[in-house]
This record gives sequence, C-alpha cells and structure tokens, in this order.
Amino acid sequence: MLAKYVCAMCVSFAVAAVSGPVVIPLLRKFKFGQTVRKEGPETHLKKSGTPTMGGVMFILGILAASIPFAAKYTDVIPVLFLTIMFGAIGFVDDFIKVKKKSSTGLRAWQKFSLQIVVTGIFAYFLTQTEGIDLLMKIPFSDKSLDPGILGIPLLFFVVLGTDTGSNFTDGLDGLASSVTAVIALFFVAVAAITGECSGGAIVAAAVFGGLLAFLLFNAYPAKVFMGDTGALALGGFVAGMAYMTHMPLYLPVIAIIYVIEVLSVMMQVSYFKLTHGKRIFKMAPIHHHFEKCGWSETRIVTVFTVITILMCMISIMGTVL
Repeated sequence: MLAKYVCAMCVSFAVAAVSGPVVIPLLRKFKFGQTVRKEGPETHLKKSGTPTMGGVMFILGILAASIPFAAKYTDVIPVLFLTIMFGAIGFVDDFIKVKKKSSTGLRAWQKFSLQIVVTGIFAYFLTQTEGIDLLMKIPFSDKSLDPGILGIPLLFFVVLGTDTGSNFTDGLDGLASSVTAVIALFFVAVAAITGECSGGAIVAAAVFGGLLAFLLFNAYPAKVFMGDTGALALGGFVAGMAYMTHMPLYLPVIAIIYVIEVLSVMMQVSYFKLTHGKRIFKMAPIHHHFEKCGWSETRIVTVFTVITILMCMISIMGTVL
C-alpha cells in the first residue's frame, strides 16, 4: 500500500529537482524577477529580482507523479484539479506582476471571481462525480458533524480562506514550502492509517516530494520564489485534501500557521482603521513582525515548521482515537 505513496513522492522529487536547473535560468532569461514592496522589511530589498513563479517546478512534479494513478484512483482528480487550477490563477497573477514590474497583479475582484469558479467546479466534482459527502470528522472523536444546508457555503469559506492563508504564509525563504510539506505528509499518514482517500494521498505524497526538491532552491538564501503560482496551488491542495478526507475541522490545527498569518493581517488592518493609524504588530503578516523583532528568516521558518509538526502529530492522535 505504501509503495504507491513512495513512488509518487520519488517521481515528484526527481522531476522538481531536475527542472530546477532548467526553470530558474529560464525565469532569469525572461526577467521574471520578484518586485519587493518598499514598505516591507529592509532586509528583503536585496531579494528584488530573484526569479519568481518557481512554483511551476513542484507543480510539474505533482502532475508527473499523480496523473499516472488517476485512471485507477479517481479521487486523485478533485484535489489535483483544485491544486492545478489555483496554481494557474497564481501564474496569471505572477505574470501580470512581472510584466508591470509591480507587487500587484490581478485585481482583487478578478482573483476572487476566478477562485469562486474553480471552487464551484471542485464542489461539483467532490459531491456529484465522486459522491463524497460533506460530513466533517470531529477531532478526538469518532463522530462527524453534518453541516446540512451550510455545507456548500462552508466549503467555499474554507477553500478560499485556506488559499489566502497559504498566500500570506509565502513571505520568507522556505516558509510556505516547509510548513506545507509537513501538512502534506500528515495527509499521507492519515491515508496510511485509515485506508481512506488513497488517490488524494498520492497527490499529497507528490506534493511532499515536490516541495522537498523545491526547498533545495528555495531554502535561505532562496535562488527562486514560488510566487502566487506555488502559494495558491498549495492552498488549493490543503483545502482539497481536507475535504477529500472529511477533515476541514482539523485545518485550524494542522494549518495553524496559515490561520495565524491570516488573523494577524485581519487584526492589524482592523486595529489600524479603528485607531486611525496605530498598529498591533510591527508589521503583518506576523512572520514580518518577528523579523522586525530581530529574528532571522531561518529561525522563523524553523519555529513555524516545528509548530506545524507538533500540531500535525496531535492531529494524527486525534484520527486514531
């Protein structure tokens, strides 16, 4: 049973690793460099021009590792669809940024509209094609929660919220890659323990392998950034797997870093407006606050990754109780 997961992980790792020396020079050649916000941390100014859109590297690995299993395991399709299509939205966003040489790409309403459409198709795949219900497992319990008529609206909220969290987490070298790799491994472990969602777990194994390879180039100091191409794809993957395994209620635990990143931005913006200019954090999202406090990027990435590991271990205990 584990052989297919190991195979998917190795194929994805190999494809992403081999594509690095090809993709990165191409991104440099076409001048697809990151435009760093002037209001960001001063230490990030030196990153301006670093190739972005590197998420295509692990997306290629995920596709190469997952598609061969799609005929036998049809539950590969919904989560792979959400991953790739959100990645495509991110690719368009990144492309506009590099062409405009700006830190803004698609307008908010454009990106949101595209995400709504993709999420709607995913919901159809999930409930109609695969026949998966929207019951949600309650952590540390053998019971499930039936959201009833709120199921579809909640699905949209969870998917879009998770994708936003992944996007906000992508702000330091190796941060989103490391955190999401741990979450992907969690889903592989859940499948191995419960025997559920074998197809989805194949995608999870491919994501894990692809991100390990990407970290060869994305760990500090990064030679390439994943961009929205990668960040949105990863958010789609996490949300998709949560629904494929009936585990959206686990997301606040396993993806606690995503949650904290989003909440830090919401708190900062709300407090700033209410107090007419005062701030809770030195900068949001919260990883930048720690940077302003003197933490190194590697320390922040390590701490956030360790927190994710601990939360995923706790959640695995919740699946077997």
